[in-house]
Amino acid sequence: MDRFDAMQAFVRVVDTGSFTRAATSLQTSRTRVTQLVQHLETRLRVKLLNRTTRRVATTADGAAYYARATRLLADLDDAETSLSVAAASPRGRLRVDVPSALASLLLLPALPDFHARYPDIQLHLGASDRAVDLIGEHVDCVLRGGMPTAPGEQSLVARHVGDLTLGVFAAPAYLARAGTPAHPRALLEAAHSMIGFLAARTGQVLPGELRRGDEHVVLRGRHILAVDDGNASIAAGIAGLGVLWLPDYMAAAPLARGALVRLFEDWHSAPMPMYLAYPPNRHVSAKLRVFIEWVVALMAERMPVLPRPHP
Repeated sequence: MDRFDAMQAFVRVVDTGSFTRAATSLQTSRTRVTQLVQHLETRLRVKLLNRTTRRVATTADGAAYYARATRLLADLDDAETSLSVAAASPRGRLRVDVPSALASLLLLPALPDFHARYPDIQLHLGASDRAVDLIGEHVDCVLRGGMPTAPGEQSLVARHVGDLTLGVFAAPAYLARAGTPAHPRALLEAAHSMIGFLAARTGQVLPGELRRGDEHVVLRGRHILAVDDGNASIAAGIAGLGVLWLPDYMAAAPLARGALVRLFEDWHSAPMPMYLAYPPNRHVSAKLRVFIEWVVALMAERMPVLPRPHP
């Protein structure tokens, strides 16, 4: 029984959650996949999968073996690609997670260019603002704003790829109802409310900061709604549910059509750095390398890294 075939069958069963779906994706029979996994368990002398009529799940040994097997298969695929004439055309599956608004407003509209260049890369894209465990979830890379990792978390390779400029916005209907605040501190008054954004790692509402000359204001206004998704934040602001803090690229289209109004135009805030982070492997696969290069070029065009003021 070929070790590679058995390992690949096991990984595909875990990925798809089904022997039948694994067989379909491998273009073989369910019986063949079952035999491969059984022979693998016999050779390893451990039970890798718990099978019920409803689902297939890894045992503790199976989860550990899956983590090693996926990395070995990826390394093998990359080695074969790098040594073949296909080196100029990387192939395989790439798992990526990016913020929801960045996916819908920037990445997805630009993806036809990426796929035209690399038609053999199958991109599995998570569009979320949640905290992602790259190792545990077998994600190749993430694009995130702010700190790429939490203190004490396993080290990741993080590359600063861009900066988001930020502003404060509200819908015309909200301003007609609550009044237009002349100063950021006016948002602390009872007439006003803000739309909070929940930090993925802490679940706490993120504050916003504004500066004008020597003045420094931290925006922690009253909120009747807090969300954990960028697209939901925009929708809530347009609906008039409160004042919101947004990256300028997210506010551009609503501003252009009059759905949002910028507040405090003579104030500014520090830009939010964007990081592309990936696990600290021994090497970066060809498919991940070309994706990173493509994202870096895209961000440089649309949201370049801004010069930092000298201390």
